[in-house]
Amino acid sequence: MADYDLAVIGGGLNGVSIARDAAGRGLRVILLEQGDLGAAASQASPRLIHGDLQVLERRALLRVRAALKERDIWLRTAPHLVRPMRFVIPAHSDGRQPWVLRSWLLLYDRLASRPRLPASATIDITHHPVGNALKRPIGTAFEYSDCVVDDSRLVVLTAVDAAERGAEIRTGARCVRADRADIWRLAVIDRGHRRVVTARALANASGAWTASVAETVLRMKPPDVDAVQISQIVVRRLFETDSVYVFQNSDRRLIFASPYARDFTLIGTVGHAFMGDPAAVSMAAADVGYLCDAANRYFRERVEPDDVIKTVSGANLVPGPARGRAARDGAMAFDGARGKAPLLTIFGGDVTTARLRAERAVARLSPFYPMSPRWTAYTPLPGGDFTWERFDDEVDTAVARWRFLGEPQARRLVAAYGSRLAAILGDARDRADLGPDFGPDLTGAEVRHLMTREWARFPDDILWRRSKLGLTMPPADRDRLAAFMAAKGS
Repeated sequence: MADYDLAVIGGGLNGVSIARDAAGRGLRVILLEQGDLGAAASQASPRLIHGDLQVLERRALLRVRAALKERDIWLRTAPHLVRPMRFVIPAHSDGRQPWVLRSWLLLYDRLASRPRLPASATIDITHHPVGNALKRPIGTAFEYSDCVVDDSRLVVLTAVDAAERGAEIRTGARCVRADRADIWRLAVIDRGHRRVVTARALANASGAWTASVAETVLRMKPPDVDAVQISQIVVRRLFETDSVYVFQNSDRRLIFASPYARDFTLIGTVGHAFMGDPAAVSMAAADVGYLCDAANRYFRERVEPDDVIKTVSGANLVPGPARGRAARDGAMAFDGARGKAPLLTIFGGDVTTARLRAERAVARLSPFYPMSPRWTAYTPLPGGDFTWERFDDEVDTAVARWRFLGEPQARRLVAAYGSRLAAILGDARDRADLGPDFGPDLTGAEVRHLMTREWARFPDDILWRRSKLGLTMPPADRDRLAAFMAAKGS
């Protein structure tokens, strides 16, 4: 008798999505993550929930339609994390012809499975607020609807939901050997202690480590993959509107400039082949310059490399040339050899289609286990039991209940925890009831919640993944946070 029905190696978005789906279907699940949840490629995603216009340009209409359907599902199931926004593409003289852009967007509107968001439109930016930040003589732009997502929170809350449905989530747990017979026998170094875990099936969802895990841990032929690096930059806020700018670069790539963590702008992405240790990905100076140049083609206010506050990079795998599949789909392989415990291998793909990939992956195990039907398309993530149209109402409710909260603080907290905000603030009557302050936004009550309910172990887990407060927290407060967490974790 195995300890678990399914063991998952990897705590990125693919791994936690599989754990959530499987646990919700009644399987006994353990997830093993060697570091922190979402600490690699998941935190370096473009933060977009979209159909992807560049995929549409390649005439992959079915892929775009499937992604737009997933966009609607995310809006319904994660309204605190996924926010509809208007995306603006300025027409540029050496870019795609305006009629081509307009045709794209009309087709994009038609492909949306449920047109709940405003349709695309042509705007004169000389008389529109989105034009205030842009250079002249750009006069025409095209506007359409898509969504942005807090990618790191999406990973963590997916893991929270998996745990609430019975999955065991182990961070700081590295699988060092896996032996396959009629069950899997895994040797795990779990926060310094060696343990053995047995499971009836195994999912290798270790992201950029997928090939190395296959070769060194599973001792199998690694999948046919290429490694890619994606990078973005964070600068001070460059515009006042809540729109996302989509810039046509000179090499025909689309570059996104998005509002980020209230006072900043995220610009990206740039991608290229990657070789090296996925745990030590850094952004090259040439890539920083590339994104600065792309922004400077459009924005009035120049962006120089010295203005970059933070770079965000991650490595991921895409199917190798022999597989001939789109990168956004990722790849999945299933090995259910007779007499051998099943093995799922899943890697790559974008944020938008992660839920669907996990659903399809777990469905491959249905011949081996009795399990309940598919369910994740209809069930909210923790805190997401309201409609996205009521997000501002949730913020107003929070301000009315906890009067010591300012509107910006309430908005950040609702965006992170949704309707579960009371689990942190409880019956607090003033900020002093929440324990020590770490800067203007973080309290001891939130830190304790993140440590006890969301697997945060170190300051960076909180400052860069479960929030983006590392952008504004002074060094002295970081030191106090580290001491507080060390005392609570001891």
